[in-house]
Amino acid sequence: MNQAQEFNDNKKEQPKRTVAEWITFGAATCILSGIIGLVIYTGATDKQQAPILTVQTKQATREVNGKYYIPFEITNDGDKTAESVQILAELKINNQVEETGEQQIDFLSSKEKEEGAFIFDTDPRKGQLKIRVASYKLP
Repeated sequence: MNQAQEFNDNKKEQPKRTVAEWITFGAATCILSGIIGLVIYTGATDKQQAPILTVQTKQATREVNGKYYIPFEITNDGDKTAESVQILAELKINNQVEETGEQQIDFLSSKEKEEGAFIFDTDPRKGQLKIRVASYKLP
């Protein structure tokens, strides 16, 4: 037997694809092409903003057992998630730093809000209270 005959014999042994196999192959190809197209489109048009973090006092200061509670709310108005968000509060009386406080928010996703409170021994209404976002990291 020569090589050409052997090739033709092997070719004859392979069954032809059925209609169901061709339909399945076509559907799988369409799905895969769609996924690849969406990934390319998202990568080309996605212009997400970095986290935009704002913090503000939520309510009036309240006093409980000689401690002063200053509620706050932090909001992420950006499109990306922020991790390890650090919030600092500083109370100055007569231009002297009287007390400081620090909060850590583990995770703040896009458009999410978190609430918390700083607790001081000194009445913050007697001085200037400054609350700010000090840092964050991207996941």
